[in-house]
Amino acid sequence: MTKTPNQIVHLRAAAVSVVYDLSAPTPQVLHWGADLGPLDEAGLAALSLTAAAAVLNNAPDTPRVFSMLPTEYEAWSGTPAIAGHLGGTRTTPRPKTVDWDVEVPADGVGGALSVRLRDSVTPVEIDLHHRLTHAGLLETSLTLRRVAEGSRTDDTPYDLTGLLSLMPVPGRADEILELSGKWCRERSPQRTAFIDGTHARHVRRGKPGHDSPYLMFAGTSGFGFRHGEVWASHVAWSGNQHWLAERLPEGAGALRGVLGGGELLTPGEVRLMPGAGYQTPRVVYAWSDAGMDGVADRFHTALRSRPQHPTSPRPLVLNTWEVVYFDHALDRLLDLADRAAQVGVERVVLDDGWFGARRDATAGLGDWSVSTDAWPEGLHPFVDRIREHGMQFGLWFEPEMVNLDSDLARVHPEWLLAPSAGLGPSSRQQYVLNIAHPDAWAYLHEQLRKLIGTYGIDFIKWDHNRDLHEAVWRDPDGDRPAVHEQTVALYRLIDALKADHPGLEIESCAGGGGRIDLGILERTDRVWPSDCNDPIEREVIQQWTSLLLPPELIASHVGGAESHTTHRVTATPFRLITSLFAHAGIEWDLTRCNAGDLRTLREWAGLYREARDLLHTGRTVHADLEDPATLLHGVVAGDGTRALYVWARLATSAAGQSGRVRFPSLDPAASYRVRIRRDLGDASLHQNSGPAWFDAARTDWITLPGTVLATAGVPMPTLNPQQALLIELERLVPCP
Repeated sequence: MTKTPNQIVHLRAAAVSVVYDLSAPTPQVLHWGADLGPLDEAGLAALSLTAAAAVLNNAPDTPRVFSMLPTEYEAWSGTPAIAGHLGGTRTTPRPKTVDWDVEVPADGVGGALSVRLRDSVTPVEIDLHHRLTHAGLLETSLTLRRVAEGSRTDDTPYDLTGLLSLMPVPGRADEILELSGKWCRERSPQRTAFIDGTHARHVRRGKPGHDSPYLMFAGTSGFGFRHGEVWASHVAWSGNQHWLAERLPEGAGALRGVLGGGELLTPGEVRLMPGAGYQTPRVVYAWSDAGMDGVADRFHTALRSRPQHPTSPRPLVLNTWEVVYFDHALDRLLDLADRAAQVGVERVVLDDGWFGARRDATAGLGDWSVSTDAWPEGLHPFVDRIREHGMQFGLWFEPEMVNLDSDLARVHPEWLLAPSAGLGPSSRQQYVLNIAHPDAWAYLHEQLRKLIGTYGIDFIKWDHNRDLHEAVWRDPDGDRPAVHEQTVALYRLIDALKADHPGLEIESCAGGGGRIDLGILERTDRVWPSDCNDPIEREVIQQWTSLLLPPELIASHVGGAESHTTHRVTATPFRLITSLFAHAGIEWDLTRCNAGDLRTLREWAGLYREARDLLHTGRTVHADLEDPATLLHGVVAGDGTRALYVWARLATSAAGQSGRVRFPSLDPAASYRVRIRRDLGDASLHQNSGPAWFDAARTDWITLPGTVLATAGVPMPTLNPQQALLIELERLVPCP
């Protein structure tokens, strides 16, 4: 890094500015948000001068500040960035800057700031790391090290109870939106006023969970997908998490609120002796003046620029779970593989039930060898048939879990992640394996490595079907908390398998969408956002999932007419269209499909191959609509030349007409060819005919100006519930 003598650091990228003042004992963030332009020394000095808050009545005699590591020493009465103690003492840290470095790339876009602080009370040093990426995301992390004092206190561990990344936001951010949910209804939005106090979400499931906050937005009143100024945070960690949005009446320095988070540490989980350290997970921040879609643009750009991001076309998948469940009859599976090849499937995944005594959910987890009862010849006959058709082969695993009715649990009860005093209740008839135990980790690594090599596995569906409760490492000297170690061991195991088998792809599936975060996405290739293939539920789940992840990382499978999880019956075109806008797949029993169904699936597979270059590289957009029963979303090519939208209706509405609906992210100065794609069949209409443009576009391409499509809007047809249609656009020459 290059040392600079300036006391104020200004980083800029993608219409974002972050400005730091390093002159104070603990550095401060002067600004995070809209680009301030190339400020000169006078401009930076003015920004620093105007960052000083007033001295209030009945308050400290110096202006309150909000630093990059806020503590009570600064008169900060909110959540402290650092909390811990040394044997019950030294609980009032006073960190001060001892060194800092800044690095700005040659092109001047983005940059990184590292600040080292030393605490005069507690024997620790802390490094703050901030990096503004080319996409305008601010990535932050902290590293804490215990230093030696040369006294008897060196024999006492420093118990770290919290180390958080916190960023200030202005008072105009007066609403909070984040996500919650449950199994099969993941990522359900909840919006509240940003009022005084702490809005905290504590994740104690050992993984982000089906109710994960996922993204926490603070924004201007009524912000939506396409409008409003928003600040957002994401905790990129696959274990326990701490999220918060906080306001105090006196503000946060010159600003009003705070956004941030980090790992939620269990008491006793991080105990540091001299020389030991702890690094927080990344907390990633995004700002946008174009609503939540603007935040999504930044995350998608950043993810797509990673060296490990998938670059090959995302193969059309068939997964066997909702087809055969635990019934692994070879003849039926071979028939399924043949029919999959006929409709255009490119990857077949064999789900749960192929190993050990796993004939149902009560036994076999942990015994990762092919069942000789279910598969007397091994998996070879099935894998060979798949390879004959030129398809890839994938296999389901749940390595972190174990059934008590398994050889593994009987031989190695000490490998269970559970109290020595006895097991708590099971969940889905399973318990958790302590994969941080060196022997358990080595066992899993060897078993998975051998299976991947033996069958040339291209893809793993990596499941995780229960929360971690009483997650402690069994120890004769006393059980100790182990969620942090479990998470690190998971990362290490996946990294090792990827190193052993270059090209191996892994899906993060945790009972559906229970482990989706940028920590797991550093080492996996897609996520399973929900166990629910019901398109009514899936449309909403995918809408909110896409605010962090681009479509090529989101798996979506078309199931049978009757949903496995909701038992709702939906029309085939609706199910197919919903799955199209993601990494598409099939979980429909092809052996029971009639000729018409198979023909429609072939058409859909062809449409997916035609459209996936657009869908997996373009901008994901969502319209802000008055009617919550309708959805308009789509993908627009990066150069704006093509677009594909979905108009969907989830339920009936009081209004008979939609009114004029604007298509997001089109150029008002251009003209567009527009048509309704009817490859998958026609949507059922709740009307006699029209609108006129729609009737014309169902027959052939029509031309409409961008001002009509993007600015004025067009009336949309009134669909019956649980219906959707595809609208394709191509840009023509700009309007004169």
